[in-house]
Amino acid sequence: MTTSEPSGVAERPIHVTETLVADVALGAMPARLDAEQALKELYTLHYKPLVRLSALLLRDVGAAEEVVQDAFIEMHKGWLRLRDTEKALSYLRQAVVNRSRSVLRHRVVVERNAPKPQPDMPSAEHGAFALLERTAVIAALRQLPERQREAVVLRFYGDMSEAQIADAMGISRGAVKSHTSRAMAALRSVLEPDA
Repeated sequence: MTTSEPSGVAERPIHVTETLVADVALGAMPARLDAEQALKELYTLHYKPLVRLSALLLRDVGAAEEVVQDAFIEMHKGWLRLRDTEKALSYLRQAVVNRSRSVLRHRVVVERNAPKPQPDMPSAEHGAFALLERTAVIAALRQLPERQREAVVLRFYGDMSEAQIADAMGISRGAVKSHTSRAMAALRSVLEPDA
């Protein structure tokens, strides 16, 4: 049984500079530098065409720029896992197309689930006029004889047919027509005196 550290000694922390020195000693740093250089070249040569590709799909240059930047970031993170660096541009194109599709799907979901706009609210002036008109109609209705008032209220506010009104008031349909006609003439004379 071999031990790397004596049993009573605490492990010493590893610092970033030691890790970098170890990486250089193991040959990891040149690969990272090569990755940086390759990505810079890809970015310089293909950033604008990739943005145009995404913009054609999205019809939004700002969103296309974000998509391409995200694709480059992901490529940077996964460069060492890339098996064939010659296919890096193909990978980027496919990543841009896939991310553009994701943005489009997200837009569809957002549009489908967008809250419905509230109907336009009437102005305060409209509400004041409606209140005045309602008050005037109520006052004019109070001036009508009881049978005429009942016939008009059941017809226009109760939305009842002449037969239903006749049954409710215990009178004939002809009497309902007569009461309603007289009531409407009286209301017109009160509410529209100039007509």
